[in-house]
Amino acid sequence: MLMIRSIIRPEKVDDTLAALMEAGFPAVTKMSVVGRGKQRGIKIGEITYDEIPKELLITVVPSRDKDFVIKTIIKAAKSGEKGAFGDGKIFVTPVEEVYTISSGVKETPDGEIVEVKI
Repeated sequence: MLMIRSIIRPEKVDDTLAALMEAGFPAVTKMSVVGRGKQRGIKIGEITYDEIPKELLITVVPSRDKDFVIKTIIKAAKSGEKGAFGDGKIFVTPVEEVYTISSGVKETPDGEIVEVKI
């Protein structure tokens, strides 16, 4: 299993969530965040804006679906045909275990499902 974190433009969130839903990956956590990338913010006149609003989308997917999900996000979140500075980043990290609180079920990357006794 992999956790895919996408930092994208706020105006691209609805398109990206719709694309993930249509692709069969509806489970997404969304958070509003601020930050800056390599460009160190945006300078307009004498003012530098270094806290640019973005949205963070987090989803956990099977490792076999990684490339498909990443391509889906890029296609939906990219500005125009060529993209633009500030379109965002995608970070991929391994997930060792997932616990479902309501059922007490633990899932592992190899597909093992175990009921956790409390």
